[in-house]
Amino acid sequence: DITNKQVQINTVDQGLSPIEIEKRVTFPVETAMAGIPGLEGTRSVSRNGFSQVTVVFKENVDLYFARQQVSERIAQAQDSLPEGVQPQIGPVTTGLGEVFMYTVDYANPGGKGATVRNGQPGWQSDGNFLTPEGERLTDEVSRAAYLRTVQDWIIGPQLRTVQGVAGVDSIGGFEKQYLVEPDPVKLSAYGVSFSELAQALEAANLSVGANFLDRGGEAYLVRADARIRSINEIADAVIATRGGVSVKVGDVAAVRLGGELRTGAASMNGHEVVVGTTLMLIGENSRTVAKAVGEKLKAVEKSLPVGVKVTPKVGRSKLVNATIATV
Repeated sequence: DITNKQVQINTVDQGLSPIEIEKRVTFPVETAMAGIPGLEGTRSVSRNGFSQVTVVFKENVDLYFARQQVSERIAQAQDSLPEGVQPQIGPVTTGLGEVFMYTVDYANPGGKGATVRNGQPGWQSDGNFLTPEGERLTDEVSRAAYLRTVQDWIIGPQLRTVQGVAGVDSIGGFEKQYLVEPDPVKLSAYGVSFSELAQALEAANLSVGANFLDRGGEAYLVRADARIRSINEIADAVIATRGGVSVKVGDVAAVRLGGELRTGAASMNGHEVVVGTTLMLIGENSRTVAKAVGEKLKAVEKSLPVGVKVTPKVGRSKLVNATIATV
C-alpha cells in the first residue's frame, strides 16, 4: 500500500449547496488544520451536501498521533460550523483497503418462487413481505430500507469484530425513517401550528428514569418508557386539546414509513440490493483479513431474518492466491 499518511474528514449537511458547503464547512475545517505538527498539505472536495478534507502528513508521523491532532483541531473549529453539523474522521484505512464486498438481498426477490406462509415471516400471498418483528413491507422503498437495516444493524456490527477490519461501508437501500407529512389545511382547521406538532413528536419519544421506590426493604425501579415503536404510536401522539377533544398527530398529518433522500443506489439483475464493503485496517495482511471476513460472513448468515440472504461477491484473498499461483 503506497498511500501516504493521511486523515480524511467527512462532513454531511444535506441542506447546503456546493458553494455553501465550501464557504461554511470546508473552508473553516481546512483552515483549522494549518500548523499541525508534521503537516505536509491539505486538499478538499465540496459537493452538494458533502464536504471532504484530506490532511496529508509526512511519512515519519505516527498515524494515530495525526488523527488525535486532527480531532483536536475539529473541536476548535466546531463553533465556526453551521448548527448541528458534526465533522467525522474517516476510518483507519486507505483507498486500497476495500478487501471484501458482498450483497444483501431477498432470497426470492419480489416473492418470485417463494414459499408463501401467510402470517409467518417472509413473503405473503398479497405480495407484501412480513418481517419477524411483525412489520408489513408494502412497497419498494420499505423493502429496500429493511435490507439496509439488516446490513447496518446485524451484518455490519458482526463483521467489525473481525481482526484487521477498520470499518464496513454500506451502499444502497434507504436509511429507515418515519415520515410525518403535515396537511396545512387540517392544521389550520384544528388550530395547530407546525411548532406544536414538532414539540408533540419530540415529547412522545422519551424514556425517563425516576429512581426507585423503597418498600419493605426492597427497591422498585421506576421508569417511564414512552419511546415510539410503530407508526400507529406516532399517529396516536396527542398534540393539544381543542374544545375538550384531543388532537392527535394522525388528525393533521399523514404518517408513513420512508427513507432519507439519496443520490445513488445499488442494483443487481435489475432489482435493488444493498452492497457492503469491508475496509481493512492500515498495515494488515489483505489476504488474511479477506479470508477471515468470508468465514465470519458464513456465521452471520445464520442470524439473518427469514427470507434475507447475503452473497459474497469480491474477496481480495482470491486475487492474491491467483497472483501467487503465477510465481
